[in-house]
Amino acid sequence: MKPEAVFETDIDGLAHDGRGVARIDGKTTFVDGALPGERVRLRLRRRHRQYDEAELLEVLNASAERVAPRCAHFGVCGGCSLQHQDPAAQLRAKQGVLAENFERIGKVSPKRWLAPLRDEPWGYRRRGRLSVRHVAKKGRTLVGFREAANPRYVADIRHCDVIDPRLGPVLGEIGDLVSSLAAAAEIAQIEFAAADAMVALVFRHLKPLSADDLTALRGFGERHGFAIYLQPGGNDSVHPLWPEQPELRFHLPDDGIEFAFEPLDFVQVNARINQRMVAQVMELLAPEPQHRVLDLFCGLGNFTLPLARRVAEVAGVEGDAALVRRAGANAARNGIDNAEFHLADLFQNQRDLAWARRDWDAILLDPPRAGAEQVLDYLPRKATRRVVYVSCHPASLARDAGMLVHRHGFRLAAAGVMDMFPHTAHVESVALFERD
Repeated sequence: MKPEAVFETDIDGLAHDGRGVARIDGKTTFVDGALPGERVRLRLRRRHRQYDEAELLEVLNASAERVAPRCAHFGVCGGCSLQHQDPAAQLRAKQGVLAENFERIGKVSPKRWLAPLRDEPWGYRRRGRLSVRHVAKKGRTLVGFREAANPRYVADIRHCDVIDPRLGPVLGEIGDLVSSLAAAAEIAQIEFAAADAMVALVFRHLKPLSADDLTALRGFGERHGFAIYLQPGGNDSVHPLWPEQPELRFHLPDDGIEFAFEPLDFVQVNARINQRMVAQVMELLAPEPQHRVLDLFCGLGNFTLPLARRVAEVAGVEGDAALVRRAGANAARNGIDNAEFHLADLFQNQRDLAWARRDWDAILLDPPRAGAEQVLDYLPRKATRRVVYVSCHPASLARDAGMLVHRHGFRLAAAGVMDMFPHTAHVESVALFERD
């Protein structure tokens, strides 16, 4: 087959990145924008040794799961890859990805599947990084996500329906703001964090800003009620421009807990799903007043503090010193005195530390994409009867599930997916492990 060749074919499946999968002359071909069960016309774009990539030209027979994308920039902007698929079908596909990883990598399968956690799939994103590109020939600056087909470029968008509705509609205005600055070409990126009462914008600038530029940024923040931060260097250089002392807070209303955080801190992207997730984790852990629970990769204490309301003692362990400090401060802010926090790199052997040698009734894991393989080399100890694992990567969860089942004698009692990132191929999930 030659590049640019045109074919009609059937789409047999969905890849982990949301592309349709076809077989042409026995070779796997990935097709952007195609859905399983569809008959399509496509054009080959790139050939590789093991697979090919193709452009969708026409859907000849559409899937019942196909819907009209809400965003006019879908297919150009790389922020979403599945707006053309019904949200319920997205979750079914993600559960299929999780099940396939469990079986292929971990050689396990859950005794039961949990109902997917879902909520309103628009306006959900409260944290993220916006790319910035000053285009001198056009005399303007683009602010948004990278293009799907060519990540070197920034998609030319002025409105985003997946970002928090206080911010998504004004992306174009932010682009106009940066275009007006003398240092427009020196703004490298803008990170955003939406608290309950305020949205924060962090402007990464490569050179010092002029007084006029600072005035423009401050005025924009005042008009929109946005907290404006500047970042002239690394993460530790972030400081507020306006107001002088912004207060970023979010709540878990079911537990009456308030969290304070800084704009670059890790918080779960989807506030509504986070509330549902915390409630589900509490239910799966089944904490009793006499229990002692270990929360690994605890961050700000998103799970640690709700657990402290329910058990005798909880310890949170985190590798980021700033997050450990803020987790302790959040415990004090909420009048919680039965939670302790420890700083430790959980990707290194920590088996000799005091918290690792203690007996815990239950363990909660919420690791990054790399998973918890190193921790599971020495935990859980024999006293632990229940483990709940919150995952942002199905392959690492499946690998670690195999360790818990085949090495530590647990059974995979339940698992399910969460719609933390609607319209993307990202799979967020939770799993319950039990042993007698």
